[in-house]
Amino acid sequence: MTLTQASIALSILAAAVLSHPAHAGPDELLELVKNIPMTAVSGRIDHFGVDAAGGRLFVAALGNDTLEVIDLKASRRARSIPGFGEPQGVLYVPKLDRLYVANGSASRVDVLDGTSLARIRSIEGLEDADNLRYDGAAQKVYVGYGKGALKILDAATGDASGDIALAGHPESFQLEQAGARIFVNVPTARQVAVVDRAKRAVVAAWKVSAAGNFPMALDESGRRLFVGARNPGVLLVYDIDTGKVVAEQTIGGDTDDLFFDAARRLIYVVCGEGRIDVVQQQDADRYALRGSVRTAPRARTGLWVPDTGRLYVAAPASGGSPAQVRSYQPR
Repeated sequence: MTLTQASIALSILAAAVLSHPAHAGPDELLELVKNIPMTAVSGRIDHFGVDAAGGRLFVAALGNDTLEVIDLKASRRARSIPGFGEPQGVLYVPKLDRLYVANGSASRVDVLDGTSLARIRSIEGLEDADNLRYDGAAQKVYVGYGKGALKILDAATGDASGDIALAGHPESFQLEQAGARIFVNVPTARQVAVVDRAKRAVVAAWKVSAAGNFPMALDESGRRLFVGARNPGVLLVYDIDTGKVVAEQTIGGDTDDLFFDAARRLIYVVCGEGRIDVVQQQDADRYALRGSVRTAPRARTGLWVPDTGRLYVAAPASGGSPAQVRSYQPR
């Protein structure tokens, strides 16, 4: 081989490595920092809320009808609060020191004092109350519920101020901070509904090519929306200005939560088959699976907390192992 041929071969090899990055080992992706046991918690675990300044993580123990309070500084469970009915969504509003808990089987949203965690009031008649999101500029809380609606609540009082009709029960949804839109996963309609919250109406519906589009994350500055689907397991990347899918990436099964780590340009996909997929955003339209980290069976919900740089994942009780919250730190 001549010197010129060798140089060409090395250039081709370098280009191949850059365009097809090698998968990293689990230890190179996420470090398991702590397992926090939640003894006597049984059944399915749903979504999380966080009081980042106060160092508290709130866990909706759906199958246990309890709200679990994790002390993040001490890495232990601080309280287990009973009296809920299949809690699904949890939202802490720091400015008001209020905690909102959506109850699926009890068809209500409870408003708790953020310090004492005592109930202040309940908003009834919200069948299958599920995900919660906060609009800080308007001081509104949105709750997905029923066979297809977002209920709008006053964040300070809990008073209801209207509904936005959807084509089916809403799963994860995300609010623009610099705009007026809400992007809503509607799995039964195989769509992402685009809501104008000023008009209180759906203004577009983007088709979803796979079934079971439950989790969602938003990269607003990059103008990209990430949607996870279950059948087949795929991550769909939408351009939020055109509504077009610009990229697809195969992921694990039974995903229920995914998060965008803007500082590292990583997407963490929590999959119920027992793994976290870590996807690299190479640029707005190119994505690559960096690798997967094993977790536990049915561990499909969690929360990424940018303030602490931690990914928390819920592992339900299994066999002789108690339910736990696993704390991961990106490498």
